[in-house]
Amino acid sequence: MANSETALKDAMASIEGATGVALVDYTSGMALGTLGGGKDFNLDVAAAGNTDVVRAKLRTMEHLGIKDEIEDILITLGTQYHLIRLLKARGGNGLFLYLVLDGARANLAMARHQLKKIEAELEV
Repeated sequence: MANSETALKDAMASIEGATGVALVDYTSGMALGTLGGGKDFNLDVAAAGNTDVVRAKLRTMEHLGIKDEIEDILITLGTQYHLIRLLKARGGNGLFLYLVLDGARANLAMARHQLKKIEAELEV
């Protein structure tokens, strides 16, 4: 089992094209941990903003009567992929992993696969 710091380091090291990663509490919008990003990309601001994305999708599913769980949410930009993976196991309720990928270097399918593996090993 990996703690959150180890999981963030694993994401940055093992996912090709990863430029930033955060563990986020979507009930508060706070990043519980971040790695990467930089002066041009504030992961704390991104975490808070993507909390709104998760809440909106959950609310929409509720209004539509969709009785399912969000696995992940993908946002594609011109040069980046933003991947949001809601945590399901071991106390992860209300948390998501947020991964920023360089679109030119990333393999989206492999990134999703690796993020799922990291989630499975994460102990919160």
